[in-house]
Amino acid sequence: MLKNLNPSSTSPESQSPADEYMDDWLFVPSTSAASPHHEEECREDTEERGKLKSKFFSAWNSVKYGWSFKQKSNLSKTSPVIMFGKSYQIRDRGENECFHLSFAALLWLTYRRGFPQLTGCYLTTDSGWGCLLRTGQMLFARGLLLHLMPQGLTCSASHVFKDDMDLLEIRSEARAVCLQNSQGLRKCVRKLSLGSLLDRCMESTHRKIVSWFADHPSAPFGIHQLVEFGKSLGKKAGDWYGPSIVAHMLRKAAEASSDLPNLAVYVAQDCTIYIDDVKELCGRRLAGISAGSIQTWKAIILLVPVRLGGQELNPAYITCVKKILNLEYCIGIIGGKPKHSLYFVGFQDDHLLYLDPHYCQPTVDITKSNFPLESFHCKYPRKMPFSRMDPSCTIGFYAKGQKDFEMLCRVVDEAVSTSAETYPMFIFAEGHSRVEEDKSKSHPITYIQRKSKLKRVDTSDSMDEFVLL
Repeated sequence: MLKNLNPSSTSPESQSPADEYMDDWLFVPSTSAASPHHEEECREDTEERGKLKSKFFSAWNSVKYGWSFKQKSNLSKTSPVIMFGKSYQIRDRGENECFHLSFAALLWLTYRRGFPQLTGCYLTTDSGWGCLLRTGQMLFARGLLLHLMPQGLTCSASHVFKDDMDLLEIRSEARAVCLQNSQGLRKCVRKLSLGSLLDRCMESTHRKIVSWFADHPSAPFGIHQLVEFGKSLGKKAGDWYGPSIVAHMLRKAAEASSDLPNLAVYVAQDCTIYIDDVKELCGRRLAGISAGSIQTWKAIILLVPVRLGGQELNPAYITCVKKILNLEYCIGIIGGKPKHSLYFVGFQDDHLLYLDPHYCQPTVDITKSNFPLESFHCKYPRKMPFSRMDPSCTIGFYAKGQKDFEMLCRVVDEAVSTSAETYPMFIFAEGHSRVEEDKSKSHPITYIQRKSKLKRVDTSDSMDEFVLL
């Protein structure tokens, strides 16, 4: 018999993930003296019960988090929407459609069910425990789209929503409005209406990026690989992950991948980005060229784990978060509300805009040449008040080259230093990080420069998440 199948009989807020989702029969049974035939029957029975329970919890999650695709966007038409350095006047029909097309271009990575078993257990879904892995994937996918696709083109809506009449109507309205509006808006619509712009090569690149996040052991940034990298950080499938842990898992996955030779990933230490460490990571001599000659500069994704308050978000940081989300170099924030991870992409007034991974969908077979893309994109954003934001998060940035990185340092430093001067969200420091072994302890000590004062920080728990999301 399945246990706790009545949603009203349990409360996810009062239970641990292990109590709610990780009953012991989900895992590989220990070996015993039973016959091989009996063991095979037990294994098959366990797998069937696991599949049944995963389907139940998938449906429960969809109901619990209010998923209804008949629901339209609830954005206010009186205030501009800010997303990745661009401002959209929603009351203007043309800019409204530009925004929704731009939002639909983001990769939406959610809970999945029915994927190949994760190593060491019978789990074939991440429903209930993998939301932070999914938000981390979405942030990283945003960086890859910027890195590999032409500037201004991040997705082809024409092949993503072929049968979606809403978006077909959106594109036709946007083209009609474009004829009456300014040259600038005309360029914007041309970039974002996409159907006539991206050739087969660009569509192939887009599909390749989606396939890298597939729920398959061979996908370099899929959940199987991320869980494997999490083991070296003390995490296993079914655990809840923190934003700092996920940042390091993404870094490890990028380092292990041979698909991104011109991209580096840097994770800040103790809320400090060490500029010389980044330069050393990005500087790379061209193969076959002698020492002292031409160097090329890798693109860089910066991941900065931060803590913006105690148990709740410190209101002093809200202005700072807004300024960061208003930068074109920002690729989003892995954050959320307590025990509920979300991917923040912008804001309107005092509300954050986000993509929500808490919708469980069937796994897509990406081995097919024309696998469906609809489930990897979301048309309408959700929003929540800044006051509900959990203080533990990881902020992402992307710089295409050396000049972009230098500009990023200037504009981001200006954004984070305009509020909360005594304790900025994070800082940039010249030089390298210095990790020394304290003879009296068995863990490293990091020295950081903060407001021209050298401070000794214990980093023994630097790999732990701040708050479970």
